Amino acid sequence: MQTILRCAALLAAAAPAPASSQQPVQPPGSVQLSAGGHRISAELAATEEQRRQGLMHRDAMPANSGMLLVFDRAGAHCLWMKNTPLPLSVAFIGADGRIVNIENMRANTLDSHCSASGQPVRYALQMNVGWFRQRHITPGMKVEQLPAPR
Repeated sequence: MQTILRCAALLAAAAPAPASSQQPVQPPGSVQLSAGGHRISAELAATEEQRRQGLMHRDAMPANSGMLLVFDRAGAHCLWMKNTPLPLSVAFIGADGRIVNIENMRANTLDSHCSASGQPVRYALQMNVGWFRQRHITPGMKVEQLPAPR
């Protein structure tokens, strides 16, 4: 009986606190961003493999959700939509968090969508097509809470 009571006490001590006292749980591999006063929940693609996979084979994405690609080095970067049936808009973002340019990307194409010539970027934020336009987010505006590059 004492063994059962000890086990119960250990389990109770290890149990998480009630939900009201916990911070919201962020899914592994995701970040919370903001742009133009709008909150964004973005999956993080920080490795070459994650960036290559991107949002392939996805048919839908929740509102205010996206994918943040973090590049190893600042520079000119291009993306395409191979095996991606979901039309997207992408904001190319400099190391300072400022949006350099925004491109709309057609689904299931190999068309290249690149950062504006001559302006190095460190991030690309993919959202549902039209997301930036609908919220009046334009080049020059800043994306907040970007993770530090590796």
